[in-house]
Amino acid sequence: MSGMPRKQDNGHLHCHQRLLQLAILLVVVLATPHVVMGQGLLVDVHPNHHYRLPRPIIHPPYPLHPPRPPVPPPSSYRIKQLEMNATLSDQVARVQVSQTFVNTGNRTMEVCFMFPIPYDGAIDRLTLLVDGKEYDGKLLDREEARRIYEGYIRRNRDPALLEWMGSGMFKTSVFPVPAGAERTVTLRYSQVCPRMGGLTELLLPLSTAKYTSKPVEKLIIRVFLKNDAPIKNIYSPSHALEVKRAGPRQATVQSIQNNVIPGSDFRLMYDVGDEAVAASLVSYRPLENEDGYFMLLVSPEIKSTVETAIRKNVVFVVDRSGSMSGKKIEQAKGAIRFVLNNLNKGDLFNIVVYDTEIESFQPEMQRYSDGTRKEALGFVDGIYAGGSTNIDGALTVALEMLKDDQNPGYVIFLTDGLPTAGQTNANAIVANATKHNAVRARIFNFGVGYDVNSRLLDKLARECFGQSQYVRPDEDIEEQVSRLYRRIGAPAMTDIAIHYDIDGLAIKGSVTNRVYPKDAYDLFAGDQLVLVGRYKHSGAVKLTVEGRVGGEQEKFDFKGTLVKHSADSSRGYVERLWTMRRIGEIIDQIDLEGRNEELVDELIALSKRHGILTPYTSFLADDTGGPIEEARGRRLTNEALDQLSAAPDGKSGVVQRAAKAALQRGSAAGFGGGGARVLDLESDREVTLQTIQNVGDKTFFRRDGAWEDSTITEKQKQQLNVIKRYSEEYFRLARDLGRDAPQYLALEGTVMVVIKGQAYQLAD
Repeated sequence: MSGMPRKQDNGHLHCHQRLLQLAILLVVVLATPHVVMGQGLLVDVHPNHHYRLPRPIIHPPYPLHPPRPPVPPPSSYRIKQLEMNATLSDQVARVQVSQTFVNTGNRTMEVCFMFPIPYDGAIDRLTLLVDGKEYDGKLLDREEARRIYEGYIRRNRDPALLEWMGSGMFKTSVFPVPAGAERTVTLRYSQVCPRMGGLTELLLPLSTAKYTSKPVEKLIIRVFLKNDAPIKNIYSPSHALEVKRAGPRQATVQSIQNNVIPGSDFRLMYDVGDEAVAASLVSYRPLENEDGYFMLLVSPEIKSTVETAIRKNVVFVVDRSGSMSGKKIEQAKGAIRFVLNNLNKGDLFNIVVYDTEIESFQPEMQRYSDGTRKEALGFVDGIYAGGSTNIDGALTVALEMLKDDQNPGYVIFLTDGLPTAGQTNANAIVANATKHNAVRARIFNFGVGYDVNSRLLDKLARECFGQSQYVRPDEDIEEQVSRLYRRIGAPAMTDIAIHYDIDGLAIKGSVTNRVYPKDAYDLFAGDQLVLVGRYKHSGAVKLTVEGRVGGEQEKFDFKGTLVKHSADSSRGYVERLWTMRRIGEIIDQIDLEGRNEELVDELIALSKRHGILTPYTSFLADDTGGPIEEARGRRLTNEALDQLSAAPDGKSGVVQRAAKAALQRGSAAGFGGGGARVLDLESDREVTLQTIQNVGDKTFFRRDGAWEDSTITEKQKQQLNVIKRYSEEYFRLARDLGRDAPQYLALEGTVMVVIKGQAYQLAD
């Protein structure tokens, strides 16, 4: 990059070589040769400045006293906005990253912008602009970068930087950022993305943005996908995505967050193919003597016209009792209108409304057409609220209308209160619904407000192959229902069963176990099925996906691999996703079937091992930071679970069952940095607990003033290998113990960690 403008300050030119010794390395996924680092750090390169990367100050959720305004350090910055835009076509990604920094210190910072490069040479056409001006830079290979990096660590005693060892580096020339001023750095590059097991994978590093004096005000990620072959599965294990498909060969994914401290990198994977159904298998096995973890993505082809879509049968069952009056009934009517305006010709439909009495649009299911749609819209206009709540009678009427077992049937059931008319016993209502559900219709429940029997709705969903969603008082019913219908509006394959065969081991249960979700599956156009489970046998596996397509039974075969052992934690998100869903399943079993000690013990063990806190295990990271004895842990969990048992309805019941559903879906399964989040039942908000950290695939608890690996045993504590931080052995361990080790050694303070079976203690 010769010929670029140089700074006129001769002092800076004189110490150019010296400044290299102050450089840092930005690598987020360690020693992964195909990973592009599209995001950088500002480094204060003044030789007389003692500089540590900024950290946001996080106050406890309920401070005893108002926090004092922090005194800003002389050199510090915050990231105001981070925007990543990428176009990914046939494994080639073109990426532009814009990052706005604000100097929050009290003096001018003379800084370099630095980021690493992969060692396989995947980057080309790299340019970097600062406020529109292109800056000079230099490429450093791995060894030169490592020497510079270790020198910087020793000088500034900032262990957090250790996690980024293992790659080459690109470093810009120096530019000033006055106190209070902003600088926008724009980076453009191209990269070849790897394809593994049929999945193309794009990684955009975000976790470096946790080094900022305040949360990032705006984080925007957009990826445009295009391919010559149809794009099938699109999945992110790290972030919730908004996916928009513009036909079978193009899609746009987006994730936008405000006031966030990024804790995990953005990971996106997709596959392509011409098959009517696509499947991709990802496996992870950190310990050979334990069952491995797998994730299976299944997606149907996108139907180009409504004429080719599978016909479906839909009944809308809506509460019109007195408590629904006002805004709620108007939103409910808007939801019905949305569904009516988006049915396909040939679908069968009906509307059942209920209070004390039950009324239906027509006595039987109606074939959807312009005429029946207009008539139904007129019926909706005449709905008004008043009377009691006859849930049992309304569901019986709706389910008895569904007689066609060749096409999938769906009941969209909406209620805002407890059953007060007809049959009012929750178990009897569920039993009656099950008895009358002769065609295995899926019941999708919407509980509106806090006055619903949420346990009843969850039991109903479990027995009738559906799911429950809860609409808080400040949320819009129409928006929630329309979002669901956009997902399920076009069935592609129903009543799906999946079989796994390794070397002829086709007996059910011999290959996989504890697979979630565990009930019957349907596939919808534009949607996908994400299955996770455990496996005992490794090797090449044949997958068979079969189900009903347009009333006919069809079968599709795929190939995959269940690995014998994983050398690093790059696929650790599969284990975490399975753990979240397993915890959700345990809570659901306790809620609907009753508590037993084995389930309670497993809940505590999984929460502790993986740092996935629940309202029933939040004591693991309480503010005392002391060790938790096993007996005390069980007692605290049982006491917390009493709240679930005692709350079949009301706000507490809704909050707890919504949290349970999020775990069952595996929401936000990516690995986060910093404190662990847990739902506060009183406020219905997530709070962050600072006595626990998830780092890589490990969890660390704050115990007796030290960060303690959740997997360490008492025997290992007696055989600790004590390492002095910043010593030669410290850096040798970071170099020699594999890809995952540096991120654990980068934790500040006293740390006890187990790496490759050996326990180490780091101390200053």
